[in-house]
Amino acid sequence: IMSPGISPELKIFDYAKSNGVKVTGDVEFASQFIEEPIIAVTGTNGKSTVCKLIEQMLNLSGVTAWLGGNFGTPLIEYVRQARKGERAEYVICEVSSFQLEHCDTFAPRNIIFMNLSENHFDRHRTMENYIACKRRVFRNVNHQTTSILNADDKRVVDLARDPVVQKGRILYFSRKPALEPQIMNIGGAVNIKNELRLRVGPEIENFSTEEIKMVGRHSIENLMAAILAVREIGAKPEMIQQVINEFPGLPHRIEYVRKAGGVLFYNDSKATNVHAVARALDSFEENVILVMGGKETGVSFESLAPFIKQKVKTLILVGEAKEKINRDLGDHTQTFLIGTFEEAVLIAYQKSRINDTVLLSPGCPSFDMFDSYEERGNYYKKIVKTFS
Repeated sequence: IMSPGISPELKIFDYAKSNGVKVTGDVEFASQFIEEPIIAVTGTNGKSTVCKLIEQMLNLSGVTAWLGGNFGTPLIEYVRQARKGERAEYVICEVSSFQLEHCDTFAPRNIIFMNLSENHFDRHRTMENYIACKRRVFRNVNHQTTSILNADDKRVVDLARDPVVQKGRILYFSRKPALEPQIMNIGGAVNIKNELRLRVGPEIENFSTEEIKMVGRHSIENLMAAILAVREIGAKPEMIQQVINEFPGLPHRIEYVRKAGGVLFYNDSKATNVHAVARALDSFEENVILVMGGKETGVSFESLAPFIKQKVKTLILVGEAKEKINRDLGDHTQTFLIGTFEEAVLIAYQKSRINDTVLLSPGCPSFDMFDSYEERGNYYKKIVKTFS
């Protein structure tokens, strides 16, 4: 059983296969022993937040749910738990492209596909290879499967044209009010002002976002995807509304840290790809001092140029990828290339003025300087808390 973080191109796996040894992945292996319906959540960004929203909405509604997969706890742990008699009614499984690479029989009851943008090119090399891994989540769709898809993401919509995907039910979600008639006709969710309008059964339902705690327009997408999944399996509307009003978001995802010297500090260390940085910048108006950089993965940062021009007054670059980011974006705003992470955060504060926002949204994995995005985010928060 391969760990998802290990490249399948290692010679030891070819050797094992040539000697008749079956090589498989953790999700593929564990799912064969799970009887309960699996809700699989994939995409480039937003997976963990959607998983946590689903878990809270179900649990508050009196429906037991177990959460794992790429979200911290390996799926095989649920198999062990179930064998002890500790079963849940639903298994929520976050699945990455690394895990899907080895999935052949994995057959979730619900598939949530959030978005699709350039990521993990150090492993997959091309966008085509990355998409090929991600689309494996649909390999075993049947008439009992519900796929919940982002209608605003062209690549995701293209996947839905596959006849295999169309064997099951498809529910779309969108932030575009113009799509409301079409989506309400077939089933799905649409964001209209401070309201989420959705239909999974015969009736149209409305949920308010006026008291939402999460930051960012993309949070609306996360909510719509989660609500569609839980309403289809019977979560209570009043419990869903409670989660909308109270859920603060997960750490390291546009996480508000503090205000110091009239400057707001946000930690978005989980933004390990270009699309995540775009989502973060889309959450702020202007006057952003952006701290970017980390491990080089070979992706282009040029698509961020419009956001940098419009929102970012100063760009602070650090880490292995700083030269590449500077070539792609440095001409669009005041830019500094810095040697250490601590120095980068200090200079970001020095360059800020009252009412500015300092945002750590690296756009790169953390492994050039840190063991994880969590360690990077926690170090950022530690530095920021020393500012007066």
